[in-house]
Amino acid sequence: MPSCLICETPIEPFLDFGPMPIANGFLSPEQFKDEYFFNLRVAHCPKCSMVQLTELVDRSRMFHENYAFFSSTSAWMQRHFAGFASFVRDRYLASDDPFICEIGSNDGIMLRHFAERGIRHLGIEPSSNVAEVARERGVRTITEFFDEDLARRIRDENGQADAFLGANVMCHIPYMHSVIEGIRLLLKPAGVLIFEDPFLGDIVEKTSYDQIYDEHAFYFSVSSLRNLFAMHGMEIIEAIPQHVHGGSMRYVVAHQGAYPAGDSVHEVARREAQLGLETPECYDRLRANVERSRDDLRTLLQSCRDEGRRVAGYAATSKSTTVTNYCGITPQLVEFISDTTPIKQGKFSPGVHIPVRSHDEFARNYPDYALLFGWNHRDEIMSKETAFREAGGRWIVYVPRVEVVS
Repeated sequence: MPSCLICETPIEPFLDFGPMPIANGFLSPEQFKDEYFFNLRVAHCPKCSMVQLTELVDRSRMFHENYAFFSSTSAWMQRHFAGFASFVRDRYLASDDPFICEIGSNDGIMLRHFAERGIRHLGIEPSSNVAEVARERGVRTITEFFDEDLARRIRDENGQADAFLGANVMCHIPYMHSVIEGIRLLLKPAGVLIFEDPFLGDIVEKTSYDQIYDEHAFYFSVSSLRNLFAMHGMEIIEAIPQHVHGGSMRYVVAHQGAYPAGDSVHEVARREAQLGLETPECYDRLRANVERSRDDLRTLLQSCRDEGRRVAGYAATSKSTTVTNYCGITPQLVEFISDTTPIKQGKFSPGVHIPVRSHDEFARNYPDYALLFGWNHRDEIMSKETAFREAGGRWIVYVPRVEVVS
């Protein structure tokens, strides 16, 4: 039986997705025979409340010189990170010469807003290809994995930090105790950790099971994070819901006693209690809802095929890997996946090997239906795909339920 990554309590999976490939591992045909798979299972710890994967993939398989995700490709995310940076500057940078660190800083989409103002900063990005893009944009970036040892080196070279930031990154890190201890050492007495990650409450409410894949080792809630940070003398002082990534939470964490906890923390805790996030019954319901969603989506796609309708996927996301493999969606059901990321075009989706093609090919010969894998950017995508809709195209969505929309 696996043990909890946080408190070492024995845990049992409540949801088993079966063999799963690397979520962002888009590949060429010659790589098919050597494709790596692992067992994707998720469990809830009855002691510390942390929801987590029970089998981890070596980080070098996920974050490397060919990492296929660049944050700046989304205009929506560019606006979001500009707002995130303003939030930090306006509320938590009071010193004369502040210093900001960001873990998993990607292509510098957020830190550039500090760099452009001459604010001392450091991005920590383990994927060398996206880190190089950040450096080219004037964002000071190192290519390493963050832990307690690196935190000491950063502190010795730069002094302590006013703010340590993360966006959709903290949930990726299984060795969380070393990371949090490093952050604690690096932060000034009044310094803050501010990070965003997919919120467990949204996953449960929306049945957004595609948030579960190899990179996401943890699925956070206020209750589980309170337990984790208390082990390191830290506490959550704000919890602010966000719309990005299909439902996220922005957490502000500080040394214990440095700030009073805001009302937002108590409000989110009450919402979690209403959902029953600390009870096994909650996860029994989630499993049943996930299985129903899988069956409904596959039935719909098979009906489209039987009627001779063409279906293409839209957005070759990491999340789509969970959906296509768990639901058994092959090229017989989805002809190809349209994506604007050059590094993915001409390759094939992990596991089920659906071709990934450019958006130009999507627009040249519209399918009857587009399966929206990038559902978390639904408004942005649909607003720019008016020609597809005017040509009679319709969207298939599966969060929060499987349905066809115009």
